[in-house]
Amino acid sequence: MKKTEMLKKNYEFKAVFSKGKYHYGNVIDIFILKNNRNINMLGIAVSSKFGKAVKRNKLKRYIRESYKFLENSIVVGNSIIILSKKNVKIEEITYKKVNDDLNRIFRKAELIFENAE
Repeated sequence: MKKTEMLKKNYEFKAVFSKGKYHYGNVIDIFILKNNRNINMLGIAVSSKFGKAVKRNKLKRYIRESYKFLENSIVVGNSIIILSKKNVKIEEITYKKVNDDLNRIFRKAELIFENAE
């Protein structure tokens, strides 16, 4: 069962950026804000300075797939924005790096259940 909806509106992103907690990784950065709902809200932002649309969409696919893999073990009730780091080259990014980074950041932010693998 899907427990995540997408953040789409500008004011939703602004609220998470201004009030949320910041966590960083090697490839991605994450802002997390409690939303007092029974679902998680996910937003993905990749700057146009990162590259052309093909490269940006590739990174977004990696992020969505990594998140989908972890979705059932993430605590519900949070708004999460995932950003790409600006100084990382797309040629160096792999699915494994994104997945490991996302997993590590969520564990550091204590968003993954203790008994989850």
